[in-house]
Amino acid sequence: MRQLQVASLADVCLLVTDGTHDTPKRVDEGFPLIKAKEIVGGAIDFDSCDQISETEHLRVIARSKPEYGDTLFAHIGASLGEAALVKTHRPFSIKNIALFKPNPDVIDGCYLYYLVISPEFQDLAKNTKTGSAQPFLSLGHLRSHRIHFHERLEDQRRIAYILSAYDDLIENNLRRIKILEEIAQNLYREWFVKFRFPGHANVRMVDSPLGETPEGWDIVKVGELLEKIKRKKKIKKQDYQLEGEIPVVDQGKDFVGGFTCDPDALHNDPLPIIVFGDHTRILKFIDFPFACGADGTQLLRSNTSRMPMSLFYSVLKSIDLSSFAYARHFKFLKEQEVLLPDEGSAEAYADFVEPLRDHIRSLMRKNNNLRQTRDLLLPKLISGELDVSTLPIDIGEAA
Repeated sequence: MRQLQVASLADVCLLVTDGTHDTPKRVDEGFPLIKAKEIVGGAIDFDSCDQISETEHLRVIARSKPEYGDTLFAHIGASLGEAALVKTHRPFSIKNIALFKPNPDVIDGCYLYYLVISPEFQDLAKNTKTGSAQPFLSLGHLRSHRIHFHERLEDQRRIAYILSAYDDLIENNLRRIKILEEIAQNLYREWFVKFRFPGHANVRMVDSPLGETPEGWDIVKVGELLEKIKRKKKIKKQDYQLEGEIPVVDQGKDFVGGFTCDPDALHNDPLPIIVFGDHTRILKFIDFPFACGADGTQLLRSNTSRMPMSLFYSVLKSIDLSSFAYARHFKFLKEQEVLLPDEGSAEAYADFVEPLRDHIRSLMRKNNNLRQTRDLLLPKLISGELDVSTLPIDIGEAA
């Protein structure tokens, strides 16, 4: 094992600060305001975040301006410990998130991110936090926290190169999943919003509270279509494992938060199950055995053959809950009115989409394996247990 240097986080960073604690007024178009719930699985979710005005943005970044290569760290609330590497030059602001700006003469930015998500650093979040209703890790604790790191920048970059290769593959698969999801959603809009489904020319349109709709189709509330599945056992975030046979699905942007070996938490029959994040509004179509994590994670299933699960998922994804304030969104979801098509159209849609879902399932399985392998390597590389100094990696390319 290689000897590591010891220093405080403040010693290796140019700045350790956090974003605004105020609540800037939201606008329809402006600058992204990233909060802890938009940082999941190492990624920043710009798609569903709030927007603020240029005036508010400039005020916030005067204190904390995120830049390419910085690390964001959620140090307040339920997302405590989540981190993301800033991989964009896009201007944005942060709220209730810590910002670590690495000193390039001392530490590589990508290496710092992996150090922050390593078990040793994450133990800081678990063991040093204060508060009960709202867990909190102060900037003072963060700045003074002693870290172990490789002194040579070349070694840091080799480690970052190895680990980021896994993350790059994961991100590429997530992009492919997103494209397949969009294909299914575009077909849903074509058939069930524009009503250009197979045989539509022979179907009479009738007046309804939702406008003209195909004859024989019904208008129902989402709550009438769903069966809520009881969670067998909630796996708390602090109990997520690097190794385990069962992936843990929670409210985050990514599909898997960690792994567990607890058989009492397993959901495996019947599948698939739709997972809805009560706080994040994120939907997931899960057709592999999993365990459930995070408060507010709702497990749903369609209760009628006129609404196959693949169609039910597209119906739910088409519902816009963004205008509702941050709260328990599930109660709003249940009250939304949707169209219940005839059984033939529903089955035809499911037949078309199922091959796409098979491909998505394969990509998700690959990502589970990639993530698990990366998480096994990470502590061994960060701790120096695995020596990378002699690996034939082009540091120029890695940097």
